Amino acid sequence: MDKNESFKDTLKVKKKRLLDTLIYNDILKDERLIKAFIDVPLEQFIPEKFINPVKLYENVPNLFYLDNKNPNSYRTISAPDIITLMIQGLNLKESDDLLILGAKSGYIAALAHKLAPKGEIVILEANSDIAKLTTENLKKLKLDSHVTIIMKNPLNGAPDLCPWHKILVTGAIEQSKIYPLLNQLYEDGGVLFAPIGPSKRQTDHQYYTQILRQGGEFFGKKQLQVRFSPLITQLELDEIELITDFDEFEIEDSPSSSTDYEKSLWNKKVAIKYASDILDNITPEDIETPKSINKNELNLVVSYFESVAEIVTSLKLEEDLYKLFSKIDAIENILKKLSKYKQYLELKIENMQDRLNQIRSYSIVRKELENKNLSDPEILEQKVSVINKQLSEITHLMELVKEELKRIKKIY
Repeated sequence: MDKNESFKDTLKVKKKRLLDTLIYNDILKDERLIKAFIDVPLEQFIPEKFINPVKLYENVPNLFYLDNKNPNSYRTISAPDIITLMIQGLNLKESDDLLILGAKSGYIAALAHKLAPKGEIVILEANSDIAKLTTENLKKLKLDSHVTIIMKNPLNGAPDLCPWHKILVTGAIEQSKIYPLLNQLYEDGGVLFAPIGPSKRQTDHQYYTQILRQGGEFFGKKQLQVRFSPLITQLELDEIELITDFDEFEIEDSPSSSTDYEKSLWNKKVAIKYASDILDNITPEDIETPKSINKNELNLVVSYFESVAEIVTSLKLEEDLYKLFSKIDAIENILKKLSKYKQYLELKIENMQDRLNQIRSYSIVRKELENKNLSDPEILEQKVSVINKQLSEITHLMELVKEELKRIKKIY
């Protein structure tokens, strides 16, 4: 037996022992999550230089990122008991859409996908190195088509893609910062799970808290005292993806560039009713299952997707930026109409909306570049690069639309 096979066998034994311990201590209860832990290899989410065989599959955090220029930048994948608490606290259903704030190398998203294979998972990550690492990890396991990674300030959430069935916060967050996130939950049974509390000092601790939304009311339950690092909120973009300025920049908690809707989420405070047993009687499982849709509505959904496909096709040939923006708006309006049927037909609306947002962002960059001297070779090179990236996003969007259209037609 070679060293590699011996190492794999050792990890299998350690993983089984870890899971047996979590089950015995009444921590790990969801059978789906037990299978997910078995199927998803933790070692695939840690760069080789950081792999510590002694710590793998022990109930301890595992280092996956460290910037040598900044020793305080280290990031870890949480200990298995904490990950178990996180995922079980979400009460994931197989069609749930999940927003994860903080990538954690993609490991938590990979586990969550096993519990919600028909839902969409979106990760918000501010650190470009961690975002790239997470993308590579998910591609290795062929999960990149199920999990979308967006580089942005996670504290703002993703209001353009909401509502969300579930939101998971993987870093310490103050209660005042969760209001815009709570307002992005589904009104009937949306759940946020987060370590809530101060994090400015090393001695600060938080409570991992489950918050359930029922209509306009929010019910909270504090489950465990923990100590987490704060979420990374500084964006370190090094590619021309969303902006024309390549320097580091930081998005404020309530950015002036936000839409009116995003600002309203920040200004809209909520009252959370905390009790030790309140969620035992009010749980997402109590929500009535949505009704099915009829043949006429299926025909309408198909026609919407066919319209989107037609407009997306025309985007590649459109050189007039004003017409390009108009067509992007038209697609967005149709996606909003399709959102009505998302839950019934498990539509990948968030993924399509994210692609559309990228296309819009590249259009904004192109517009900025048009005002510059295009005879400058560097400016011209930037423009060509942006156009090529935009065309790539348009192609990806078309693939998503065709895939959904094909799937919906099979329902007839």
